[in-house]
Amino acid sequence: MDKYTEIYGVDNSKDVFDYYGSKTGYGQFSNAEKGFTSFFKLLPKGVLVVMEATGYYHYCLAAYLYNHGVKVSVVNPLSVKRFIQMKLSKVKTDKSDSKLICEYGIQQEVPLYTAPKAVQSECLQLFSLLAIYLKKLTSTKNKKKGEEVLGVPSDYNCNYGWFFKI
Repeated sequence: MDKYTEIYGVDNSKDVFDYYGSKTGYGQFSNAEKGFTSFFKLLPKGVLVVMEATGYYHYCLAAYLYNHGVKVSVVNPLSVKRFIQMKLSKVKTDKSDSKLICEYGIQQEVPLYTAPKAVQSECLQLFSLLAIYLKKLTSTKNKKKGEEVLGVPSDYNCNYGWFFKI
């Protein structure tokens, strides 16, 4: 920790990210550019932000901070999970996870995140498309499930006039 003024642990999820600073404590922002900007503004110079690789939820924040000159480390979630298990922590919340990720960053030698800007731009576009397709997929699955619940109307019940009083 001597080479950083402060270490932040970040727990990412779809809508928000929770953070815990080794000196400043806990906070939460939206997992969108507005939240990234707010988080960046509160960071003092010379910090390290440690986060788990969580599918694509971590990627935009990591790229944003990296592009703004913040030292970032994206670590293997299994390593963090084992670290938390060694602490014998039974509480599993986003707040507690961000604190334990911070402790992980303090106690472990973590690799720094690097990525060429061109790759980041292309990946962000791909992640944006992926998010759109996942929403469409979820919408289609929900629609299909709803139609299955209604069942397939038979020829006998095609006249719904008695129900709707047409």
